[in-house]
Order: sequence, then structure tokens, then C-alpha cells
Amino acid sequence: MKAAAFDYARPRTLDEAVALLADGNGAAKVLAGGQSLGPMLNLRLARPRLLVDISRLPELRRMHEADDHWEIGGGVTHAEIEDAGARLRGAEVLARVAGGIAYRSVRNRGTIGGSVAHADPAGDWLVVLASLGASIRARGPAGERDVSSDRVMKAAFTTELRDDEIIATVRVPKLASAARFGYFKFCRKAGEFPEASAAVLLDPERRSARVFLGALEGAPRPLPELAQALIHQGAAAAIETAAVDAVRGIGDFDAPELRMRAAVLRRALSQAFPQ
Repeated sequence: MKAAAFDYARPRTLDEAVALLADGNGAAKVLAGGQSLGPMLNLRLARPRLLVDISRLPELRRMHEADDHWEIGGGVTHAEIEDAGARLRGAEVLARVAGGIAYRSVRNRGTIGGSVAHADPAGDWLVVLASLGASIRARGPAGERDVSSDRVMKAAFTTELRDDEIIATVRVPKLASAARFGYFKFCRKAGEFPEASAAVLLDPERRSARVFLGALEGAPRPLPELAQALIHQGAAAAIETAAVDAVRGIGDFDAPELRMRAAVLRRALSQAFPQ
């Protein structure tokens, strides 16, 4: 099957792209990397009247380091984040996460902003960004606004973004030197979307912790009680029974799914607190 007919525009600036979306009155779609939208067009699950190609906008292609955070342009590809590696001082974990997304050919085209806006529950970035306390800056006709990464996704493939807004940047706080981070996902085959995922962050200096479970039916779910236990007990809280209790507390999972999600959470905890 091939895509239904649509008009195509390649704006020269971000403001021009926003104006095109606003004029589209909900019938225009943004094309960034196209790794998710392309198949949806061909299956006719998405049938926009206008496709707005933002893949070459310089404003969205930058990675900027500030004193306490990184600004990652919405059009930066997974591969570019992966290849940045140690240059992402204080946010090196982003490179590790990016390197585990799908296959290199997908990472060469797929973008961090496109992944967040697509809001696939099994995607990597939403659960990771939520655990890192990142925020999403959206640009629309009324200007820019920030949305917390743990609130941007409302439901599967549904976000807080309006039809005329584009993700301009993703702001990721730098990790303190003593911070501990873990991210693990279970895939039946390398490169596939995960069946379960979990991300853990503990920052002893700031006495803060964030634990999220991903690859659910909707948005990533926080595990606040486990996070509080990590703040007060550290590695002593990262035990098997704690993972099982935390997963059981957010859903009515059958026994095999409970074991799988608890095992993924334990692996993320073991990365944060290696023996």
C-alpha cells in the first residue's frame, strides 16, 4: 500500500514551519526523520493534507551545553547523540541510550524530537527523559512553552503538544558526579521495540531519585515509593522484593508479565548499583 496524496513543504525556518502547521488547521503533519511517520503514511494510518519537512532546519539540529544542562535540538538524530559520546559531559548516558535504539540505519534518520512527539509507549526516550527530569520546549504560534517530560505523553500516541507546535529542544539536566543511573529494556530480538523497560536515577547530592517503568499501555509510570526508598537507603533498597512490590503497585499484571517487568526493573537497579 502507498500513501494517500498529500502536499509537501520544506520551510526554511522554524517560524515558517509553525506557520504552515497553523494554516493546516490540524490537517498538516511534521516530518522529521520519518522512521515512524513513513510507515504510517504507507499504511494510511496517517493521511495529512500537508507534510511539513523540518529535517534540515538548522535551528533544530544543534546540541548546546550550558552550565547545568544540555539543550538537544528536536531534529538531532539518535545517531548524532550516540556519536557525541563523552562530549556530552554530565549527560553521557544519553549516548548509551541512543546507541541501543533499533538499528543504525534507523538511528541515522530518527530524531529525539520525533520520538517524543510520536509517543510510542515502547519508545526509549520518554521513559529515559522522565527519569532524568528533562523538559520539552515546544514552539507554536504563541511562542515557546516548556512541558515536563513526564507529563508530555497523555496516552499512547497522544501528547500535550498542539497541532501547530513543534518540539524545538529537549533540555536535559546534567548528572552530578555522584549520581547513579540505570536503564534496561527487554526485547525479544535486538533492535525491536521492548516488551518492558525501566529507568532509575539517584542523585545523593540533591537527595532526589526518579524511577520510571516504560513500555506500558500508556505513558511511563513513576514508582515514587521505590524512589523514596532509594533516597533514604541507597543500594539497600535495590532488592528483588522491592522491584516486585513496586511493579505490583502500579497495575494488575498477570504472573509472567509481573516477573518480566520486575526483572527489567532489577536490571536497571543493578546498573545504578553494581555489586
